[in-house]
Amino acid sequence: MDKKLVRWGVGVMLAMVASAGHALVFAINEGVTYRVTNEEIAARYAAIATDLGKLLRQPVTIEPVGPYPLLRKGLAAKSYDLAMVHPAHLSIQAIKSSGYKLVAVTKGYEAYTANFLINPDSPLKSLTELKDKKIGAPDEDSITSWMVRATLRDALGGADKVSYIYTRYQDAVPFMVENKFTPTAATAAGAVIKGWQAKGGKVLAKSRPVPIKHIIASPSLTPEQVEKVRDYLVNLDTTEEGKKKLETTKYKGFATYDEQQMLAIGTWLGL
Repeated sequence: MDKKLVRWGVGVMLAMVASAGHALVFAINEGVTYRVTNEEIAARYAAIATDLGKLLRQPVTIEPVGPYPLLRKGLAAKSYDLAMVHPAHLSIQAIKSSGYKLVAVTKGYEAYTANFLINPDSPLKSLTELKDKKIGAPDEDSITSWMVRATLRDALGGADKVSYIYTRYQDAVPFMVENKFTPTAATAAGAVIKGWQAKGGKVLAKSRPVPIKHIIASPSLTPEQVEKVRDYLVNLDTTEEGKKKLETTKYKGFATYDEQQMLAIGTWLGL
């Protein structure tokens, strides 16, 4: 047998072994304004990572990524083969600038909406009355705050027509209104909004709905691999076994979403 052919064959085999042993990185971001540990996050997605590893014939490791600057850097460098990204603006930016593809969105989060909370006795009737006032909002780089600024831009002719007071966590937002630090403050957390209304608080206005918690895939995955991952995710909630795996994530399941429509949302956000 020709020695060159033998060397070529050995090289191909070694490359296949190396590829099979290379772990794909699945980054998970649960947002910056919720109190969840990395250990909890990794445990939630362990079963799904195992399934994806079998499907793609490569190990898949879960890498929780909390800080947005770190997430941005990793997405820009294409360090993550797959990523679940809570803030829509970061995944949209990765699609626009780093070649990522939208795989799916998370069911139950397709219409994430910022609610502007006001006290029961507030005289405010519309967002147009907020000019030159202070507005409370979660972390400045949270998707909620991006939605708040886009909404106020539309209502007032510019996001800079008000001043902002940011707080780290969503559940701290009502405190600013209750204690009259700001006439209104915005949150998109369902539990916070429900709790606010349950004790008599009102909602002045709502932002445009935005899907969050996107699953995106880097250019390192082939179109065929992306389609396999998409099919797996969107069908998880169709079987009892899949539903059990979803229970640990606390999500209902995943759904497809048009990538061009998502990019249009990015334009509205100001990306």
